[in-house]
Amino acid sequence: MYAVVDIETTGGSPRLERITEIAIYIHDGERVIEEFSTLINPERNIPYFITSLTGITNEMVEDAPRFFEVAKKIVELTDGKIFVAHNARFDYSFIRQEFSMLGYTFKRPLLDTIALSRKLLPGHRSYSLGNLCMDLGIEINGRHRASGDALATVKLMELLLEKDRELKSGSIIRKRKTARLHPALELSKIADIPEEPGIYYFYNETGDIIYVGKSRNLFQRVNTHLSNNTSSRAMEMRSMIADISWELTGSELIALLLESAEIKAKKPLFNRAQRRTGFRWGIYSFTDNEGYIRFEYRNVKDDAIPLSLFTSRDNVRAKLEQMIHEYDLCQKLCGLYETDGPCFHRQVGLCRGACSGDEKPSSYNERAMQALDEFVFTGRSFFIIDAGRNTEEKCAVKIVNGKFSGYGYFNVNDVGFGLTAIHDCIKCAADNRDIQVIIKGYLRNHRVERIIDF
Repeated sequence: MYAVVDIETTGGSPRLERITEIAIYIHDGERVIEEFSTLINPERNIPYFITSLTGITNEMVEDAPRFFEVAKKIVELTDGKIFVAHNARFDYSFIRQEFSMLGYTFKRPLLDTIALSRKLLPGHRSYSLGNLCMDLGIEINGRHRASGDALATVKLMELLLEKDRELKSGSIIRKRKTARLHPALELSKIADIPEEPGIYYFYNETGDIIYVGKSRNLFQRVNTHLSNNTSSRAMEMRSMIADISWELTGSELIALLLESAEIKAKKPLFNRAQRRTGFRWGIYSFTDNEGYIRFEYRNVKDDAIPLSLFTSRDNVRAKLEQMIHEYDLCQKLCGLYETDGPCFHRQVGLCRGACSGDEKPSSYNERAMQALDEFVFTGRSFFIIDAGRNTEEKCAVKIVNGKFSGYGYFNVNDVGFGLTAIHDCIKCAADNRDIQVIIKGYLRNHRVERIIDF
């Protein structure tokens, strides 16, 4: 039995937006036997561009039921059925989030008609619902409305089921997920894996950890492993997985840090060495015997923690040259001019003479410190605040004088009178180069909730 679903929403993020319309068609494999469709009051404003796309206005949903008022009906309709949608993860994630806010865990097996169409109907220029239905001659009465799109998905699913029967491939989804799994692995346990950020562990039949991974969506990532036929190594690992466990982290940053620590500590069979980063060159700083702050660059090979990381030798040299020009620094003391005497710039009057002893360390270091301040972690002590594992919790990553000090979780209600609760929640951990790469890369490419200096 299938529950073919489509929703309309106030936007694209399940965590930030809400459902405005839902349609469900119950299908027995031959025909539709029940249907349900309703507008839903999202309890927030519908943006103009969404109204332009769907035609659903704030006035239309004003007297519509709120999600909790139709939640029981949705549970009853979909219970024991395969959840079918075009780009199923989108619809499914919104519905799961709505139920999560009600304190209920909504879980159904999924069938995505996009993935199935690519498998059974190869060669189409686009697999969006509109373009695919146009190619196949499926009429959509009410595009970008839940009922119209859901009914079109029903017709597409019927075509796919017929094609599947012609190819005699049976249930592709079921075969793909259960083939060649270890007999001791409980399939019912897989269904309990949450669709949230965290790390996961795979164990062999003797209880040894054979793999540690992280994901923003644990359920999706684990199922990807269990259906992975892309390499002999992947299939070998899959056949050895006799048990699975997981730990929620709330923030993907915590998942990355925990994954790195666990791989180093447990050295699982199928985890390769810490994934190599593209940042193979670093800028380092030290104070020499004469008291001058100096910079140097080198290939990142040991556990020494660089100020910053770069993808190539040319890029790191360019950064040092920019610092020399901007802060009036010395070529020699920035590692760009090897000599026992003064640097070239000193010889042509462009350097103040730190390399020849003509400028005192105290004067030179004022400018060198300004250059050091460019680097995010240099000398700073701060907390990185991000999402926790539930609505009343946040996570904190602690940086002390530019070095990773640990992480933890605190209750948002405990921070009204200062940072004591955040300091107290931190579980101490050692800094290393991989941790620095993870944190700096994450801050460069992701938005966290807050940075708090202390």
